[in-house]
Amino acid sequence: MAVQTGLGEPRGPWFISPDLEPGVGRGSDVPAPPSGPVGRRRRLLAALAVVTLAVVSGGLAGGYVASREIPAEQATAQAAVPADLVAAAAQVVPGVVSVMVAGGGKSAGGSGFALDDLHHVVTNDHIVARGGGAENGGAVMVETPDGRQFPARLVGRDSSSDIAVLRVPPAANLTPLALAKPGATRVGEPVLAVGSPLGLSGTVTAGIVSALDREVRLGDNRHTAVQTDASINPGNSGGPLVNARGEVVGVNTAIATIDGSGSIGIGFAIPIEQVQQTADTIIGKGG
Repeated sequence: MAVQTGLGEPRGPWFISPDLEPGVGRGSDVPAPPSGPVGRRRRLLAALAVVTLAVVSGGLAGGYVASREIPAEQATAQAAVPADLVAAAAQVVPGVVSVMVAGGGKSAGGSGFALDDLHHVVTNDHIVARGGGAENGGAVMVETPDGRQFPARLVGRDSSSDIAVLRVPPAANLTPLALAKPGATRVGEPVLAVGSPLGLSGTVTAGIVSALDREVRLGDNRHTAVQTDASINPGNSGGPLVNARGEVVGVNTAIATIDGSGSIGIGFAIPIEQVQQTADTIIGKGG
């Protein structure tokens, strides 16, 4: 497998934890907190704030779902969700790729997945932007699960939603992933994050949907996201978050961190409804 450098940052790359003071889960453009006893006390308070926010808000979301009246046919369909994540992983991995972008003296990498039979691949816009921007002459390459590499064409990108669409040659022979139905994702259901953290392609990590409609800030934009405790690390950006049926429920794009220490079990994915709408718009404009 090719050695990847400048891996994409799943923090957005300007991720700021929801409704917390500047410096918590910060991007590289936010000043670090002071060192010494004062700094340690502030970091401890920040950590407690992150944990408290996740627990309280996640509990409210779960309570809302549990309190709704669910039609009998919908309850039957939900009960049929298999617990076998092994089958889901086998179904999904063949459609997930590593993405590498290089140009203008910059490079970045992350993950992506096959969207349809027309050879479109969805990834994060911040990977393209950090790699120098493919529209500015940067080269985009994808690596398939079996180690083959192919050049990819940038169809289009949307920084406001952090979504970009690539097109790969038919010879890549990627398996398009199934997309979850709108509104079908539930708090507490098992999910897998699939991608190339630290360049380790085909990596699968497991967790649950921790909360839905979580408001987070990516760059200058606020988004509602799927929150998960599945481990997401640099290189997972752009990869799919899938349910036990192997359906994509979101695109992994950000994590909350404490002093940039990596995954702490609070990750965020762009909901599949928004991903599909943005991708359809990009493809409609760019082919």
